[in-house]
Amino acid sequence: MRFGFIGDVVGRPGRQMLEQYVKVYKDKFQLDFVVANCENASGGFGLSSTNALEIFDYGVDGITGGNHSFDKKDIIPLMEKMPIIRPFNHYDAPGSGVLNLEKNGENLSIINMLGIMGSNIAKNAFLVTNEALKLCKSKNILIDFHGQMTSEKMAYMWEFKGKVSAIFGTHTHVGTDDLKIELGTSYVSDAGLVGARQGVIGMDGDISVAGFKSGLKQSFKVNNTYKKIFQMIIVEVLDGKSSDVFKVKVIDDQEIITRGYIER
Repeated sequence: MRFGFIGDVVGRPGRQMLEQYVKVYKDKFQLDFVVANCENASGGFGLSSTNALEIFDYGVDGITGGNHSFDKKDIIPLMEKMPIIRPFNHYDAPGSGVLNLEKNGENLSIINMLGIMGSNIAKNAFLVTNEALKLCKSKNILIDFHGQMTSEKMAYMWEFKGKVSAIFGTHTHVGTDDLKIELGTSYVSDAGLVGARQGVIGMDGDISVAGFKSGLKQSFKVNNTYKKIFQMIIVEVLDGKSSDVFKVKVIDDQEIITRGYIER
């Protein structure tokens, strides 16, 4: 079984890249499922119901979230009937934190977790993950760990390696180079954004600089004129264990493939 994972999709540029590339790579690598983190897909903050439906039309099978999952309130009703989840450990929130997908005889369970470093809206992911695992119907299990600190993500991997198929970090929007397989679990500290590669983490660069120079809160926005990037991690799973993992990156229509290493 093969699935693709896409990190933070940011604004219109991110959605445009999904439209252009998801079905292409689904076909090229014969992917059974594609999962994308879309908590920044609408204007850089949250996910609207309209954009969610568009993203499913582009070939995404499951949507995960994070600290911006509820920025657009019209998404909440869709969480009850569409494959859209929010962090499992989010305090008192609607929706679910576990998603079970099945298609053409293949299956994949997805857990969404939120890091607690720098967040006050979530329970400790280390303490509630076993509860989430009990809700998984497949031995093929992907965890999207949406967190600020690489140390927290790496410690989480250390705790749960060998127990799930993949743990992929999201939230920082900056892809890391530590893609690997350890004890049958694929891991990367951050999958990287899909959207504008110029500017600052998918947002307008001048506005970000103004905030750092003045110390005043700015109204961040996505700049739709910047050059874009598409990134997807592809995992091959055999009997619940990762057997191969690599990352596909597209910059200016140039495809770059980086293979993960196996920790012996």
